[in-house]
Amino acid sequence: MLKLSINVNGVRREAEVEDRTLLVTALRNHFGLTGTHIGCDTAQCGACTVRLNGHAIKSCSILAAQANGGEIQTIESLASENEPLHPMQQAFNECFALQCGYCTPGMIMTAVDLVEERPGISRKEIAASIGGNLCRCTGYDSILDAIELGGKYLQQQREES
Repeated sequence: MLKLSINVNGVRREAEVEDRTLLVTALRNHFGLTGTHIGCDTAQCGACTVRLNGHAIKSCSILAAQANGGEIQTIESLASENEPLHPMQQAFNECFALQCGYCTPGMIMTAVDLVEERPGISRKEIAASIGGNLCRCTGYDSILDAIELGGKYLQQQREES
């Protein structure tokens, strides 16, 4: 057993987990953060994408122990019930870039990471960069539209700050 201590969405969380526990499992089962989805369990679909120490990762591909002491940002950190949507969430909503919603948290976390690391990224580069995130419902045009729009919203937000 491992005593896990992680800063999750700005809150220090602790749990005792088995050594082989995946990060996605710890987030969902030990911390109750079910917005991070388990899709393929083989790091192929991206539904479990979170940010670890400021970088997007597929949380089914690492052990919770590897994140011990780190900082995790999940989809729940972007907006709470009483707050307006995060600019990327707003863009996904406006562009109808979701249907069943299963891929959406991972897609949004990947998109936020992408536009924060590479402001002004082209549509072609966005398409290549989300290749590790699969959607079975919408087709990708609306998702690409949303990421472009979300990037513009985030840029506007930075300029206003």
